[in-house]
Amino acid sequence: MSRKHDDIFNDVLSGLDEAAPAAPAGAERAQARFLKRSTAMSEQIAGGRQEKVLRLVDPASCVMWAGHNRAYELLTPENCADLIEGMKAQGQQEFPAIVRRLRPAGQGTGPEFEVICGARRHFAVSWLRANTYPQFRYLVEERELTDEEAFRLADIENRDREDISDYERARDYARAVEAYYGGQQKLMAERLQVSPGFLSRFLQLARLAPEIVAAFASIREIKEIHARQLRPLMADPDAREAVLAEARAIAQESPRPAAPAVLSRLRAAGSKADPSKAERVMRQGDGQVRFARKGRAMVMEFDPQTSDAALRAALDEYLKRR
Repeated sequence: MSRKHDDIFNDVLSGLDEAAPAAPAGAERAQARFLKRSTAMSEQIAGGRQEKVLRLVDPASCVMWAGHNRAYELLTPENCADLIEGMKAQGQQEFPAIVRRLRPAGQGTGPEFEVICGARRHFAVSWLRANTYPQFRYLVEERELTDEEAFRLADIENRDREDISDYERARDYARAVEAYYGGQQKLMAERLQVSPGFLSRFLQLARLAPEIVAAFASIREIKEIHARQLRPLMADPDAREAVLAEARAIAQESPRPAAPAVLSRLRAAGSKADPSKAERVMRQGDGQVRFARKGRAMVMEFDPQTSDAALRAALDEYLKRR
């Protein structure tokens, strides 16, 4: 052990003796540093402290992970303005992005890291470097993660953020349920710690017809509630065709209407053709069965003399059209 380390240990031991003379100021500082490091090591061994390695890298050395839940191409200086201005004010990126290593350092060519969480931070730093702030570098934390772990981590980080759209999240969920959970929605909901209903609604949004998606000016405007409101119309063949025809017409307009106007027009087109908005009468064999909407409920009415076979046939026909 070196003379310097001997002095530090002597200072620590002498501090335990109340009768010992006061240590010089330099020794006190060395003692404090030793105790701080010793405490940190003890906490890490006991599991109460986790060491992380952060790096400052050129954002050009990073690419977005293929499973990233944000549409990077939709990022602009305008929708990242808050982050850009915050970095300018702080003079640096405050919170690290999460990345995985693609290749060993110094070996091979091409990107060195893939970004799991931190697309907006990557865009902001890249923009700053290209716009009179070349000193900025991308702060990253490197981790070893499976694809499923990477998906869950990205989802947790972005789930409550308003700057990622419902439709972006829905597409990510639709891809993940097949890629990581074998199509089992219940298993995926358990792993994400969300309700099955929450997950089901977003998967339904991901199945929105391409014509409807194209009717909106940007996928960032498409909300989960839009799919929920259109779903009853899309279940009926006549109403569905009317909705899709209106969507195709809207997609040809320039500029396209705002999201509320798009939804209103689609619903209006579907309602005109939706037989559930009026009474639906079906004649089956020896009886007559009527389905009529009353408020939010659908009522099935029939003559008491109607046969069981006619009732079953009418109900089967209704379910097919539903």
